[in-house]
Order: sequence, then structure tokens, then C-alpha cells
Amino acid sequence: MILDREAIGRRSAELQAEGKRVVFTNGVFDLLHVGHVRYLQAARALGDALLIGVNSDDSVRRLKGPTRPLNLDQERAEVLDALHCVDSVCIFEEDTPLNLIEIIRPNVHAKGGDYASPDALPETPLVRFLGGEVVILPIVEGRSTTRLIGIMQEGKESR
Repeated sequence: MILDREAIGRRSAELQAEGKRVVFTNGVFDLLHVGHVRYLQAARALGDALLIGVNSDDSVRRLKGPTRPLNLDQERAEVLDALHCVDSVCIFEEDTPLNLIEIIRPNVHAKGGDYASPDALPETPLVRFLGGEVVILPIVEGRSTTRLIGIMQEGKESR
């Protein structure tokens, strides 16, 4: 389900009231690839429900530059929502997911292995303050949207 921030907060509270462990992650998720899928499956395995925050188009431009995203936020959310391991998706306007984390109050906040440790993640103090844990998941080497864009620009095949 693609939900607004209030609805995803209610959904998280409902799941937790049922005794379920809520996992949250966030990102751009532009040009979904196998690295994303494996990461999201691993995140989902940490709990009973996976909720995802997707950066809005404006926040992606601020974070990654004027040529991104390649896909609109509603479309990125729709693709994520179609994955079996994803329970709910919410688009957020801020550059960081801090406000969304306060609303969702996840049991687990999962992030990709491009962070060395949970302490390197700006969201960690808030997640821990709210009683959750932060888990850094491994990334799939050689698989990234930036790499795919580079391959397309160079006109070379990926192998």
C-alpha cells in the first residue's frame, strides 16, 4: 500500500499493537535493480512487516543533483509496493527520514552497507531513543543505480 505519512504511522502502530516487529528503511530506489531487491528481502527478514520511505523528487534533486531522479516518486513507490517483501510505502519530502521515523517508530531501522556502522548513520540516535535498533545490511557489490546510469551513458553492456 502506498500511504501518506499519517496513514503509515497508523499502520505501524496497528502492526506493533498486534505484536509484530516493524522494519523501516528509506532511500531513492531509482532504477530498481537486484541489489535493491536483495537488500529489501534481507530487511524484511528482520521483522514481520517492511515499511519504506521513498525520497520525493525534490529531495532526490537536492541530494543527487538536477539530473535525478530518472523515475518519478509515485512510480518508484509503485514499483516498490509491487514487491512481495514490501508491506507499505510512503513518499517523504525531507532530505532525511527523521520525521518519518518519529511517526513510524520502527522496531528496526535497516540501512545498506555503504555505512560502516550504525554510529555513522544520522538516524541512529533517534531510532535508539525511540527504543528501536539499527541494522546495517550488506550491499551487493557492483550493483548500483549510479553504476547503471554510467553504463547507459557510455553505451557499454554490464557484465
